[in-house]
Amino acid sequence: MPAFVIADIDVHDPDRYEDYKAGSPGSIAEFGGRFVARGGATEVLEGGWDPARVVIIEFPDADRARRWHASDGYQALKAIRDEAATGRFVLVDGVKD
Repeated sequence: MPAFVIADIDVHDPDRYEDYKAGSPGSIAEFGGRFVARGGATEVLEGGWDPARVVIIEFPDADRARRWHASDGYQALKAIRDEAATGRFVLVDGVKD
């Protein structure tokens, strides 16, 4: 069943964050993932959530999403992201076909 990583990112160093953005597609693809949304416009329809930058990544399953997040390659990118931004990430199971 597919799984989704949903992130709300607050970028405070846009120049450094570009380094993270450049490396993340390859890191994600290595585990079969793909971007569904990557920092596009958002509109709050209900509630008090005011996300800064929303990213949604689809993986074939939750195990691959976890392996991506724990991988050495992503941990190196995460160190860059942590310098440039703060983020909140959740892993959500998709709907089984």
